[in-house]
Amino acid sequence: MTDTQTATATAPPSPAQTDRPEDPTVRSFLRNFVRADSATGVGFLQVVVGLAAIWTIFGLLNPNFLSATNLTNLSLQIVAVAALGMGVVLVLLLGEIDLSIGSVSGLGATALAALNVKLGVPPLLAIGAALLGGALIGLIQGLIVAGFGVPSFVVTLGGLIGWQGLQLFIFDFTGAMNVSDPVLLGLTNTFFPPWVGWLLLLAALGIRAVFVLRVRRRRAKAGLVNVKPWVEVVRFAISAAVPAAVIVMFVQDRGIPLAVLIVVGLVLLMDFIARRTLFGRRIYAVGGDAQAAGRVGIDVRRITVYVFMLSGTFAALGGVLSASRLQSVTQGAGSGGILLDAIAAVVIGGTSLFGGRGSLWSALLGALVIGSISNGMDLLALASPVKLMITGAVLITAVIFDASVRRKQAR
Repeated sequence: MTDTQTATATAPPSPAQTDRPEDPTVRSFLRNFVRADSATGVGFLQVVVGLAAIWTIFGLLNPNFLSATNLTNLSLQIVAVAALGMGVVLVLLLGEIDLSIGSVSGLGATALAALNVKLGVPPLLAIGAALLGGALIGLIQGLIVAGFGVPSFVVTLGGLIGWQGLQLFIFDFTGAMNVSDPVLLGLTNTFFPPWVGWLLLLAALGIRAVFVLRVRRRRAKAGLVNVKPWVEVVRFAISAAVPAAVIVMFVQDRGIPLAVLIVVGLVLLMDFIARRTLFGRRIYAVGGDAQAAGRVGIDVRRITVYVFMLSGTFAALGGVLSASRLQSVTQGAGSGGILLDAIAAVVIGGTSLFGGRGSLWSALLGALVIGSISNGMDLLALASPVKLMITGAVLITAVIFDASVRRKQAR
């Protein structure tokens, strides 16, 4: 064999050979599109299909469920849970847990009302102080977890009790507080005309188109094979159809809610940070294997502190949104099932309880699933024990599925 023949026989395959083009058949496209886009095995489309099934069942049992008014109210009901869920996603990605988010949420709402209602602090400053307080609480808990090696379960369980005690201490001097400031109430009572929603959708689609074209250009320059153009077109159409349908639904009622825009905007921002920045990739790395992440130079302690600070901030934001929607803050703020709803929503949405796998979109999708089940059962006037059992069954099913996928991937 000549030298040329030997080189040809032993040369590694080219990128074009190793990166084969996708099968252009419809069946292959559907298989690839349905494939999970979150590492837990629960993808965007699967959750949407499950949500559609829930809506279909409740819509058949009670036609009012699918009315524009009820769906708009449902969207406003879940914004607080979705806000808390974003912090839960980040903590779970790290492989930790934060049980204090409910108490932090209640404390944030209490601080907001005390500053604005009792002390006359301007609303924007009161909101900023509440968020800063949530970040400070996250800093304290993160330093204990990262600095002393105390399990986050124990630290945040203590926080759940301690921050609730601080909330009750504040109420000893103030009592229940009614929120009446127009700016604070406007967070969940402001509705924009249809053109705002369409303009934002066009802007989002334009950014997505630029990003897709950039990726295709980079892959072509590197000698990699891109997916078929028609596949990209179908994906683009589907990604545009869902928000367009949501906008049409909002327009039929009162308009585009500001609170929904805030939460969706934060989900988009945090999803970009988690998937496209060095900080986000380090979170996934630490959650996947903290020891390996430390060996490659990642400051695990610093990442842990930052994540708990974000969790506290989002918890306080959830309290602010809840106070705005309810127009009052009582001693029970942040208690009840909001903690379990936030954790359950994230798990149902596809984020793993075992760390390193999940998506920020699971906070919004899971909150929508949990909120839809609760809202539908309220319309059917089901008893509270039945509601709790059904919600618990849904959560356990999601956890079993997550554990099954994890075990299958390990094999």
